[in-house]
This record gives sequence, C-alpha cells and structure tokens, in this order.
Amino acid sequence: MSTDRVDAESRVSGNQANIPARIRRELDIDDGDQLRWEIEDSGTIRVEVVQLRTGTFTDFDGYTGDAETDVTDEHDSWGLD
Repeated sequence: MSTDRVDAESRVSGNQANIPARIRRELDIDDGDQLRWEIEDSGTIRVEVVQLRTGTFTDFDGYTGDAETDVTDEHDSWGLD
C-alpha cells in the first residue's frame, strides 16, 4: 500500500470522528464493533477493528434443568459425551 494514498477523510466533532461509509463497508464495521488504536513511534496511527458479533452461543445446548446435578462433581463435565 502506498503511503501517499488517501482512502477517505473525516472530520472530528467534539471528541468523536466519523468513519467514512466506504471504509465501514469494506472492513465490515457494524454497530457495537470496537476500534483499537495504536500510535507508532513514527506518529502513524494504526486502527484494528474488533468485530463483536451476537449469537456466539446460539448453537449451545447447555443444561436444560431436567435432571438433578451435583455441581461439585459435574460442573466441568456438562456438554461432554
């Protein structure tokens, strides 16, 4: 990537800056995602997108509450066949 290339620009308003729509679409940035900022020795800012997606446990069966359990003996074995 060339250092002379400008992908997009935005302005700061108060303590906030907007991410241009084209950048959001290209990087698949959505509501709730986080940005991690790092300032390099050269003064360059690096931004990492941390995508926080919902539904992480949608396929998790878990314990249904239908049988008695003894948590001291069984807490590490739930979900194991």
